[in-house]
Amino acid sequence: VVAAPAARPRDGGRRMIVALDAGHGGTDPGAIGRSGVHEKTVTLQATLALRDLLEADGRYEVFLTRATDVFVPLRERVRLARNAGADLFMSIHADSLRDHASVRGLSVYTLSETASDREAELLAQRENKADLLGTVDLVSHDAQVADILLDLSMHQTRIESLLLASGVVEAMR
Repeated sequence: VVAAPAARPRDGGRRMIVALDAGHGGTDPGAIGRSGVHEKTVTLQATLALRDLLEADGRYEVFLTRATDVFVPLRERVRLARNAGADLFMSIHADSLRDHASVRGLSVYTLSETASDREAELLAQRENKADLLGTVDLVSHDAQVADILLDLSMHQTRIESLLLASGVVEAMR
């Protein structure tokens, strides 16, 4: 048995809060693999294992959007993570390619400057100002200042997301 190292707080003396989101759940099985395994089961197992690794490291406090087989809508998952003060929100999913069993790998998605489809664009238009800045009060600023603050926040989030994505891909090699 290896003892977990003592907590090593990062700048400001607190541990980074990581929100782990096991995709799907409850009545939403997600993708179904060749053997019949549901994505919701795979993602929950992977999320719990990742939680254990991060907590054993000592530098992270982990928040789970779900720890059992329940359905939690996406907006609620994001709200829960924000309320927990998460520094990082990581949603874990598992794809299934029934006709291509030999295919292996992973995908890492990050915040994009452009919407991937019309639905994503409409969601972004409705949610971005309120959700992406969280604690910044855009209502008290004029529209131009609010747009600048949003752009700055999104730009920094994209940079940090790309750095994390590169690290994840490199670690998986």
